[in-house]
Amino acid sequence: MTNAPAAPPTGGRPLTAGIAMLATAVAVVSLLVGGLLTVVSLTGHVFGAWPSPESVSPGLIGAAMLGTAPGLFTVARARLWEEVRTLVYPLGIVLVGLFAVTLLNAGRLYIARGGSVVPVLFSLGWLFTLGLLCVAVLITLTWQHLTPADPPPSRTSPLPGWSKPPLAVLGSAWLGIGAGLLTRPGFWADFVPWTVNRVDAQALGVWALALGVGVLGALAEDDLDRTRPALLALPGTAIATAVVLAFRASSVNWSSGPALGLVCMLTGLFLAGASGRLLLGSVSGDRRAVAAAGAVRRGTPR
Repeated sequence: MTNAPAAPPTGGRPLTAGIAMLATAVAVVSLLVGGLLTVVSLTGHVFGAWPSPESVSPGLIGAAMLGTAPGLFTVARARLWEEVRTLVYPLGIVLVGLFAVTLLNAGRLYIARGGSVVPVLFSLGWLFTLGLLCVAVLITLTWQHLTPADPPPSRTSPLPGWSKPPLAVLGSAWLGIGAGLLTRPGFWADFVPWTVNRVDAQALGVWALALGVGVLGALAEDDLDRTRPALLALPGTAIATAVVLAFRASSVNWSSGPALGLVCMLTGLFLAGASGRLLLGSVSGDRRAVAAAGAVRRGTPR
């Protein structure tokens, strides 16, 4: 008699082609646009869809785009919606949020204020691309949720208990700051350790809100296997952001409390993603060892 191999988890909602294609398209756009914003910021110049008082804010927006791109590229490899929603929901928040912020501040865009040709064309492309992606994410998310689903599969790799309190604090911090910057930019902009205007504050708030939702979503999933794309996006975002802050350090008030808080929150993002990848690698190694042992037992004559 032989031992049958463990069956893979079944059930859940199949991932639609629309979500996979959208994630890949946004990843490509993020690499191109995010790379441009980041590189220009590193040189100390200000470039974006709207005028900014410092190069830090557009650089950080670009860094966030770059940091999430690797995770977005892995979405198409997933089989189930449950495996990617911790990254796709924040993606929807970013696309819809940035488009809303852009429309609410349309009068501050270069396309409305005028200026040299390159910023005007960039602001036009920014508005057009965000609009298309915003419509696309709403359609694909609706399609995804209308797709018939079986009961969700059981959790295979629960988060360790020690990780849950820090994740709750980290996610709540990003969520709260993001909501504040987005809804009351005039007040919360004073807590940003460099000079920002209204549009900068709200755009950064959208990204902070999305990061908070992503971290808290991973906590709610309570399964490392369901957070693989997000575990790539978190450390990538933290590293890219840290590079921009390091290059533009002279523009940041490092002696302020908000600067210390930002460093702690970015460190938390990096540690959350890196430790999650290590734990996931350990779990995968254990599974391979168990599978190999099972194969040996099945091949042993009784």
